[in-house]
Amino acid sequence: MTSAAADLRSRLRGPAWAGRNYRLLTASAFVTGLGSHGALIAAAFAVIETGGDGGDVGLVAAARTLPLVLFLLIGGAVADRLPRHRVMVAANALNCLSQAVFAVLVLTGEPRLWQMMLLTALGGTGQAFFSPAAEGMLLSCVEGEQAGRAFALFRMAMQGAVFAGAALGGAMVAVVGPGWVLAADAAAFALAGALRAFLDVGHLPARVRGGGVLADLREGWREFSGRPWLWGIVLQFSIANAVVGAADAVYGPLVARDHLGGAAPWGLALGFFGAGTVAGAVLMTRWRPRRLLLAGTLCVFPLALPSAALAVPVPVGVLCAVMLLTGVTLEVFGVSWMTTLHQEIPEDKLSRISAYDWFGSVALVPLATALAGPAESAFGRTAALWGCATLVVVVTAAVLCVPEVRRLTRRTRPVGRGEPDGGDPAEKDDPHRGDQDPHRAYEGMAGAAETGPGSG
Repeated sequence: MTSAAADLRSRLRGPAWAGRNYRLLTASAFVTGLGSHGALIAAAFAVIETGGDGGDVGLVAAARTLPLVLFLLIGGAVADRLPRHRVMVAANALNCLSQAVFAVLVLTGEPRLWQMMLLTALGGTGQAFFSPAAEGMLLSCVEGEQAGRAFALFRMAMQGAVFAGAALGGAMVAVVGPGWVLAADAAAFALAGALRAFLDVGHLPARVRGGGVLADLREGWREFSGRPWLWGIVLQFSIANAVVGAADAVYGPLVARDHLGGAAPWGLALGFFGAGTVAGAVLMTRWRPRRLLLAGTLCVFPLALPSAALAVPVPVGVLCAVMLLTGVTLEVFGVSWMTTLHQEIPEDKLSRISAYDWFGSVALVPLATALAGPAESAFGRTAALWGCATLVVVVTAAVLCVPEVRRLTRRTRPVGRGEPDGGDPAEKDDPHRGDQDPHRAYEGMAGAAETGPGSG
C-alpha cells in the first residue's frame, strides 16, 4: 500500500526533470501567454473604437517595441546581477499595473492616443527586463539528459497559449469589448507574478558583483562576440525575422484581400502555422539531433516558403500546408537553439546572452515593417515578397559557413562559471564526450514567446 501511494505521488509530481521551478515557470508562462496575446488584439481595437486609424494602431504598437529594444541589454545585465525571479516579479507587477490602468481608461471613457502609447511603452519596458530574466531562469532550472524534452514541452505550452490566447481574445473583444480583455490580461500578470514569487533560486551560485552594469554589459558582449556560432545565428535572425515580419504583417493581409478571399483565409493560414509549431514541439520531445545547430539551421530554410507562396500566390490549401510545415521546422530550430544555449553558456551569463539574442532578433523588425510599403511601391509586391524569401535563404546559407554551426554536438558536460566556450571543437565532435562525467548534469535555446531568436 505504501509503495503504491509513493508511486502515485511520483506520477503526480511528473518526471524527475520537471522540477518545481520548471512547473511554476511553465504554468505562469501559459497564463501570461493567454492574456498577452488576447490583449494585443484588444489594444488594437481600443485604438480603433476611439476613432483611431491604422496609423494610430501602428503608433501604439511601435510604442511597445521601442522601449523593448532600448532596455533589453540593461535588462539582461540586471537579471544576471539580481535574483532573476525578483526581476520577473517586478516586471510582471509593472505589466499588471499598466494594463489595469489601460483597462480602466477604456472602460470608463475614451483614452487619448498619448495615454495608450505611454501605457503600452510601460508594458514594453517590463518585457525588456522580464524576457532575459525568464530565459535565464528557464535555462538554469533544467538539468540532465532530458533538457531538450523539457524545452520542447515548455515551448509547446507557450505555442498553445499563443494559439488559444489569440482566439479567446478575439472572441472576448467581440462579446465584452476590449476593456475587459485588458483587465483580464492585468489579472493574468498578477497571477503569474504570484506564481513566480515562489521560484527557488537556492540552487544557483551566489552572484559575483562586478564593476557595475556597464562592466556587466561589456563582459556580456565579450561572451557574445567570442562565439561565432552565437553572433552568426543572431545576425541571421536579425535579417530573417525582419523580412518575415514585414511579409506577414504587411504583405500577407494584402495578398489575402486581393487573391485569397479576405481575412478569414489568412487567419486560417496563420492558424495552421500555430498548429505546426505545436506539432514541432511534440516532435522534439522524441527527436534528439546530435548536431544541434546544423539540424536547427537546416530547418530555417523553409521559413522562406510562406513569402514565396504569397508571391505566386498559391491557393489557400497550399498556403495552409506551407504554413504548417514552416511551423514544424521553425520549432525544431527553437528547441535546438534553447538546448544549445543551455549547454554552452555559463549560468551566470545566461540572461546577458539572452538579452543580446533578443536584441538582435527584434531590432530590425520595426524598420523592415516601415520600409515594406515603400519597397512595394518601388519594386512591386511580388518582387518584394521574392526578395524576402531570397534573403532568408541567403542568410541561412551564410551561417552554415561558420564551422561551429556545422560541428557543435549535443553533450552532457556542464559549462562552468566563467568558462569561455563549450570546450575544444574537436571534443565537441566526439560522440562520447561527457560520458565519462559522473554527474551528467547537462545535455546541452528564443524564444518566444518569452524566449529568443524566434524565438527567433
